[in-house]
Amino acid sequence: MAVRDTAPLLVALLVLLHTWTVWANVEVNMEDRVEVFRGDKAQITCLFKSGDGIGGITIQWLYVTRLREKQPIYYQDATTKYIESSFPYKDRINVTDNGARGETVLTINDVQIRDEMEFICLVRSLTEGTGEGRTKLKVFEKPERPTIEGMETGISVNEKTPPKIGVCEVKNGFPKPNITWYRNTTPLHDDGDGVSVKSSSTVESSGLFSVRSELSMKVTKEDKNAKFYCEVSYFVPGATRMTETNRINITVYYPSTAVDVWVDSPKGKIKEGDSIVFHCRGNGNTPSLLTLSHNNGDVLGDGNIVVLENVSRQHSGVYKCSSLDTDTWGEINGETTVIVNYLDPAVVKPEDTVVVAQGEAVTATCNALSSLQTNTAWFKNGEEVFTGHTVTLKDVTFDNTGTYTCVVTVPEIEGMETSGTLDVRVAGPPKIMEQDTEITAAFDTMVELSCHVRGFPPPSVTWNSPDGEVFKMASQKETEEGVESVLSVKVISDITALCRASNKYGTDSVTFNIKAKGSGVIIAVVIICILLLAILGSVLYFLYKKGKLCGRSGKQDITKGKSNKENIVVEMKSDNTEEATLLGVNGEKQPASEQGGEYLDVQT
Repeated sequence: MAVRDTAPLLVALLVLLHTWTVWANVEVNMEDRVEVFRGDKAQITCLFKSGDGIGGITIQWLYVTRLREKQPIYYQDATTKYIESSFPYKDRINVTDNGARGETVLTINDVQIRDEMEFICLVRSLTEGTGEGRTKLKVFEKPERPTIEGMETGISVNEKTPPKIGVCEVKNGFPKPNITWYRNTTPLHDDGDGVSVKSSSTVESSGLFSVRSELSMKVTKEDKNAKFYCEVSYFVPGATRMTETNRINITVYYPSTAVDVWVDSPKGKIKEGDSIVFHCRGNGNTPSLLTLSHNNGDVLGDGNIVVLENVSRQHSGVYKCSSLDTDTWGEINGETTVIVNYLDPAVVKPEDTVVVAQGEAVTATCNALSSLQTNTAWFKNGEEVFTGHTVTLKDVTFDNTGTYTCVVTVPEIEGMETSGTLDVRVAGPPKIMEQDTEITAAFDTMVELSCHVRGFPPPSVTWNSPDGEVFKMASQKETEEGVESVLSVKVISDITALCRASNKYGTDSVTFNIKAKGSGVIIAVVIICILLLAILGSVLYFLYKKGKLCGRSGKQDITKGKSNKENIVVEMKSDNTEEATLLGVNGEKQPASEQGGEYLDVQT
């Protein structure tokens, strides 16, 4: 297809075309609009009917500029086809025709935003005149996902001019997208009073639109939970679509209308020694100054949390939390009443040690002042023996002697208790708990003898032998019921020990008999050994006299070593005529009878 400069010829043809249009009866049909996405391919079809056939018609494609001027794109007649060299997008267009069907198609590749314009198809017949059709090319670009940004700082309900809520922005769309603000599900529009919506748009170098919308409005307390977002509507070929931003929440400052103050810890009733944690909070959301005071007195602390440690009953009373709004400087208060429960130390009467005679009675009381109901129990040796504030011991015996502990508790508060003690001593003569005892002990061992004595005043204890000898190796200590005395003795023979206890009311005693186990056997063994030695000596002597010993039948030499007294040489000979000599350890010789026999030399 040839391309050439045909401007003079085109002007003449346009004049002639205008003249023929009056009698034009060539039928031309085109779509009103063709819609495509940017970057896609657009096909604009022109359908025509003419009795002259393709050899008798002329086809022209033109476009309308922004100044409403018509500019040529393409020309075709029976002998010539060409694209105008002045058309700026000639490299991206293509024209195809089918004369038999009466169709010509203008194709634009890689459609751009600047391609959006009106295209004209002009068909002229030699005999039928001229027909014209028009199609508008619409180009679309889906915008990027919209964004929203809310105010990071809080917004006060007391601001006089509508404060800025947030900004929505959508970029690179075509045609220009629209932004609508929503509060929850309600659309917001500029009303010139409490709501202000300001929108602006920018045309990018690509020809696409970016739109920015800013919302300002007066807020109320209810807006603290409101969700704000933007809805963006944009066009696509044959439809309109919408998308939404994320939801945002704003911080709304509003003054408090009430203040709450409460005890967060401990839970339940409070007792002396506890630490109290107060919480103070207003129902507003405006920055405020919170203070806590007691009985309208001095300020105990400020802030949402105040801690009082180791409280006493003096801390009971009314606690007031005051909230001072930093925006309006208005003050409101909240109050709570605190009761600090107490339990005074237990008081036991009689206070000192109680001495009561056997068979008599004694009454004691235990009381502790408390702000709550109390229970009292008495314990002895870790076991509960009585309940109630008053206890009476009747017809007392030594079994009643001891320390009684009264424990006063507050059932409503765990761990709240106090205690006191009562010492009871039963006056009476000594009573030794042990009976007369027979003890067997090994010879030459130590034995401990114990005397447990009841009685008051505490008895004195002595240890004696039957002949009146006093044992001095005894120790003595007082017990709850009286005294305990311990005597340590070494068993070298049979022993009898008498434990004697006495006080101003009387005396008691007990006897311990210790049998020495194994002493007779040792003496018997010693005697038997002595007897056996005596018998052995007699037998040896008899044999010696009768000449039956080896020393009388031979010679026996015992030679003392030169430097060691332990080296002994014994020489024995069987010759009866030869004299035997015994050399002792001390070096002295002892003669023996001559005997004949074997010779034996023993050295050690």
